[in-house]
Amino acid sequence: MNRFSARIMAGISPARIAVIVAIIVVLLAVYFLALRGPTELVFASTQLNPPAEQAFVKEQLLPGFTEDTGISVTFLPISYDELVTRLEAEIRAGQVTISVIGDLHGNLDYYASQGWLLDLSQFGALPGRSFPQTLEEYSTIRGIKAYIPWMTATYVFVINKEAFNYLPSGLSMDDVIRGTDKWTYETLLEWARNIYEETGKRALGFPVGAKGLFHRFLHGYLYPSFTGAQVKNFDSQDAIAMWEYLRELWQYVNPASTTYDAMADPLLRGEVLIAWDHTARIKDAITQRPDDFVVVPAPAGPKGRGFILVIAGLAIPKGAPDPEASWNLIEYLTRPEVQVKVLENVGFFPSVNEASGAIPEGPLKILASGVSAQLNAGDALVALIPSLGGKGGEFSQTYRTAFERIVLQNEDPGTVLPELKQRLDSIFREAGTPLPPPDE
Repeated sequence: MNRFSARIMAGISPARIAVIVAIIVVLLAVYFLALRGPTELVFASTQLNPPAEQAFVKEQLLPGFTEDTGISVTFLPISYDELVTRLEAEIRAGQVTISVIGDLHGNLDYYASQGWLLDLSQFGALPGRSFPQTLEEYSTIRGIKAYIPWMTATYVFVINKEAFNYLPSGLSMDDVIRGTDKWTYETLLEWARNIYEETGKRALGFPVGAKGLFHRFLHGYLYPSFTGAQVKNFDSQDAIAMWEYLRELWQYVNPASTTYDAMADPLLRGEVLIAWDHTARIKDAITQRPDDFVVVPAPAGPKGRGFILVIAGLAIPKGAPDPEASWNLIEYLTRPEVQVKVLENVGFFPSVNEASGAIPEGPLKILASGVSAQLNAGDALVALIPSLGGKGGEFSQTYRTAFERIVLQNEDPGTVLPELKQRLDSIFREAGTPLPPPDE
């Protein structure tokens, strides 16, 4: 130490020297920690938030990642509004603490529109897994790979194997199970008619009851399949033809459908042989009698095979503390065997094609096979449920009103639909939400 430095040090009290040394030690520790990467990731998710699902994530799902990598993960269940507020504040402040985001497609689309997400293409392909083309397309937003598909949910048709005894000419069991171009709404009509004419039974069923999800079938399945859109072509000539088709089909629908809230019990009781519903609401039928039922894709209409898909994805925010570590977590969560664990414990379906081969034979295999066949259909028209906030109930009721007036009360669709289209336009305008896909 030279004389000048010695004089400076002599003028500093021992206590101040201790403080300076402590600060230097802390700065060095922070520096070396930064070189090593974080010892903990923050996984902020709007999904898997109910208490039982949180327990599964914290006690079973994430410990496996920590065992593999030595990196612990804090699971942060969070609402959409809270996540938007926090993410925006952290990015603007340049102090991002969130490592990985788990959220629905619509919300991730918004984050991408704000420029808040990393382009995940920089990390390359994930080894040993592939994703359905539909999911690949939706997860590429505004020119970047905005998220990696994580989990899905959907609605499907369930067939009692007895119904295959009455298939119309030209339609095979394989056509129905695989969702070929022969499995259409026209052949569904023929099939239901055959069953009625040969058994006297109206064997087709839908959950039209007050708590049923029949409105999802109307806006997410029939409308895209017949008109190419959920909302845009609501009162078109194609829509009128669709409603005329539904009137004809309804002759062969079990009359008790207007009281059904879910289809598992009617299937188990044998009241219907063909039913449509959410996967969670038909699961009990498959679980209790897996040898009696198969899950199949929706039929195709003139415009394609419309179906609703709920997509949850995994994204990394710009400025995340260690993007490589975040990518490692995404890699772990999309491993086929991990995705099967999620299906077994919380009922969300895998986004990874290879997961189907990892599901053991039994009820879950039956469900997953049907979901996968629907998702991979070459003529798929994916419908996403619009995010309308408090207007969601009005949206659903508009389709139910159309059904009640046109099918049950036999009103003219050419009169009813233009009137209700004005209501739909008003709902989207007031919610400030663009029309949902497919929109053309």
